[in-house]
Amino acid sequence: MFGTLFQEIFYRPIFNILIGMVNVIPGHDIGIAIILLTVLVKAALWPMSASMIKQQKALAELQPKVDELKKKYSDPKDKEELGRQLIDLYKVNKVNPAASCGPLLIQLPVFIALYRSLSQGLKSEGFNLLYWFVHNPGTIDPKLFGWLDLSQPSHVLAVASGVAQFFQARMMVSKTQPKKVPGAQDEAMLATMNKQMTYTMPILTVFIAWKLPGGLGLYWFVMTMLTILQQYYTMRKKKVSAAAVVETKA
Repeated sequence: MFGTLFQEIFYRPIFNILIGMVNVIPGHDIGIAIILLTVLVKAALWPMSASMIKQQKALAELQPKVDELKKKYSDPKDKEELGRQLIDLYKVNKVNPAASCGPLLIQLPVFIALYRSLSQGLKSEGFNLLYWFVHNPGTIDPKLFGWLDLSQPSHVLAVASGVAQFFQARMMVSKTQPKKVPGAQDEAMLATMNKQMTYTMPILTVFIAWKLPGGLGLYWFVMTMLTILQQYYTMRKKKVSAAAVVETKA
């Protein structure tokens, strides 16, 4: 039941979009089709991703107040009260600590569907899942620009994805790192966690992409680069808006 739902909701539509793009792209390059598909996915997730970036920034700005509450209710007996105070703090400031999980959770089925498309769908028997209006190409050359086989693991794309992930994580940490506050109990812990994420995620990305089809590495690399551009745009827009408010008050 679950497999059928996944196939009809995620795999089949994504597979058809991918093949449809291959059909109309000059040269029928599947690599370019994957890049265009990644842009479409990013465009669909853009509002949610922008909200996630703002939420992470807001969480960082609230960290000093969170530290104050944890210091005030440090007694184990006050654990429930601390929880209520934190919920009220997030509610008043319209911050959702779990908001950052949304885009990643949505990307996961897209990632799996693309994996199936590259590992199974490109075989002749996989074309039976094409919609009636999508032309059956018979065979598809899995190479990007005629030389990089995206159906096979690509260590170059795996490393490129990891490097891009590193810069994306480092950029996010630098933009959302809270200012040092004397007496903040969780400051060192938060800084350590951010540092671990900055280095752990890129290594994990390379490890995962190392043995997967190169098309997935291409997808992840392009998606990460687009995320870097979005982070820059969103943060810059927020800075410009804040400067405009200060200028207006002055």
